[in-house]
Amino acid sequence: MKSSLYGRPPLRGPVSLRPSCAGPSSSRPRRFGPPAPLAQLALLVTATLPLLSEAQAQAQVQGLAPAGAPMALSPVVVTAARTPTRIDQTLAETTVIDRREIEASTGRTLSELLARQPGLQSWGNGGLGKVSSVSIRGLEARHVLLLVDGVRLGSATLGTPSWDNLPLEAIDRIEIVRGPLAALYGSDAVGGVVQVFTRRGQDGLRPDASVTLGSHEDRRLSAGLRGRQGALDGALQVASIRREGVSVSNPRAPFGNFNGDVDPFDQDTFSASAGLALPGAWRAQAQWLNSRGTSAYDDGLGADARAGLLNRSGSLQLAGPVLGSWSTRVMLARSEDSFDTLASASRFATLGATRTEQTQWTWENTVGTPAGQLLLVAERLEQDVSRPGSPYTVSDRRVDALAAGLNGQRGAHHWQGALRRDRNSQFGSPSTGSLAYGYDVTPAVRIGASAATSFVAPSFNQLYFPGFGSPTLQPEEGRHREASIRWAEAGQQVRASAFQNRIRGYIPSGPLPVNVPRARMDGLSLSWDGRIGPWVLAASAEKLEPFNDTAGSANFGKWLPRRATESARLSADREASGGWRYGAAVQKVGQRFEDAANTTPLAGFTRLDLRVDRSLSSGWSLGLALNNATDRRYETSLGYDQPGREAFVTLRWQGR
Repeated sequence: MKSSLYGRPPLRGPVSLRPSCAGPSSSRPRRFGPPAPLAQLALLVTATLPLLSEAQAQAQVQGLAPAGAPMALSPVVVTAARTPTRIDQTLAETTVIDRREIEASTGRTLSELLARQPGLQSWGNGGLGKVSSVSIRGLEARHVLLLVDGVRLGSATLGTPSWDNLPLEAIDRIEIVRGPLAALYGSDAVGGVVQVFTRRGQDGLRPDASVTLGSHEDRRLSAGLRGRQGALDGALQVASIRREGVSVSNPRAPFGNFNGDVDPFDQDTFSASAGLALPGAWRAQAQWLNSRGTSAYDDGLGADARAGLLNRSGSLQLAGPVLGSWSTRVMLARSEDSFDTLASASRFATLGATRTEQTQWTWENTVGTPAGQLLLVAERLEQDVSRPGSPYTVSDRRVDALAAGLNGQRGAHHWQGALRRDRNSQFGSPSTGSLAYGYDVTPAVRIGASAATSFVAPSFNQLYFPGFGSPTLQPEEGRHREASIRWAEAGQQVRASAFQNRIRGYIPSGPLPVNVPRARMDGLSLSWDGRIGPWVLAASAEKLEPFNDTAGSANFGKWLPRRATESARLSADREASGGWRYGAAVQKVGQRFEDAANTTPLAGFTRLDLRVDRSLSSGWSLGLALNNATDRRYETSLGYDQPGREAFVTLRWQGR
């Protein structure tokens, strides 16, 4: 929270959880398997390998590419190892959301789009432009690192990424890496990393434009230009959203925050990139993103509460070969997250802006060695925060870091390791490490295991917010293990994972937090995707056990708030003749609890989204989307409704 006490108003982050007065739990949660990941992996292998053999046989019978046939080239990702790596060679579970999938998500927010991916969940206080959070594998929203073109973007006061004001129209692709990456990226990258890449230049000169009209007076405009001429390339994108919306709260909203008025959202965005090819294979690159919004929210009767949202990120980079297999990259970057309370009905709110400014210097070096690609990183992060009214006791943090990583392969063996040491101006010099190994049982089947440690510093609000923070809080320290099996052949892929996360000194949500000695987030995940004839299909399911593991505490054995212990997703897309494309996605989320004492349940829900697109002549296309087609009413945060049934029509033009 940025400008209120005890969760009033619910601005930038979920409504704060009140302390529990419940007595100790009489029993631990029912376990779903042995605690060791390797034991879970043995069960997964036993259960999955017969399915893989059957899938391979069916693939050949149903007319898919025969076994051993060449497959499409795997995309190259940079987030999993901080160096360009083919996605099929990464040991961490990695997903790429491309521009086509982003365009097919009309009407969705960024956090909703992410929640459609295996292992991710989201919760929030309404729809577009409202507070939202993303969790990976049952860990905290604070345990996810958001990068925009390599630049950290988030609120250091809340300790969470800035999902609410990032426009989908500015995004070219998204890389999602699951699992602890603190040894590569430092604090916050505990559950994983989400990296957003904005639009880049392309050969020739390619303009584009779109207009969208939707339910609740939703209007969206976007226009862009991308090109490359000789050594110079660049891209420009502008976008605007005007949405009247509906009331985001209901009478269940805590602390009297309910207000039945309409809560609109407006947003204007500008993004740009420019690149210059230099002699000797060197390249200079610049990126800039500026997104400004105004969002109405509910914090009680008597005023139309509104806040101004501002997110900026920009960087200058220079990269190229130095000598032999040694390449280097230097980056200077800056980002800003601002939440400006313009009007409020709450007597606890203070008008004005709460800001986080982050400055980042990075020097990366990669060197080819007989053992694999060696990565050496030196970086500095400066965080400066401010708030209206009484200032924080401490308003800045400096982190200097050195890291080394190794990513290699020989025959059927794959390995990746990393070590990092941070010097934090508030919390000393923690060290983190990770080690992952994969073995190709056959050309199509790989088994793997990994272990890692993590470190997360408390946010400025958790430490210093007046009447809310606890200055004696200590950082969280984590230990993580995972075992997996992956099969990929004949245009299909199946992956099963068992993972354990142990957090010591866990910091719960709510006022006056104290370090909980132990928390656990264990889970099993299964996903499949592939193409069958004209159909592109994907399915996933997860079973999570995120709970308080501190024996003798009041909430021992209770589920951590807002995580669904069971969830599943299914999507299907079909390309038909005449330029038609049809799509459907079903998301099922099980019951959760709003509070740490597990006394306030949040019902599970099933959501169905439908869409159809038609390619027209001369680069034109028309799309129709029906989100939440069954008009299911549900909450992901107590007292805050998610959007009901909404329809959108989009006309796009792509110049050739």
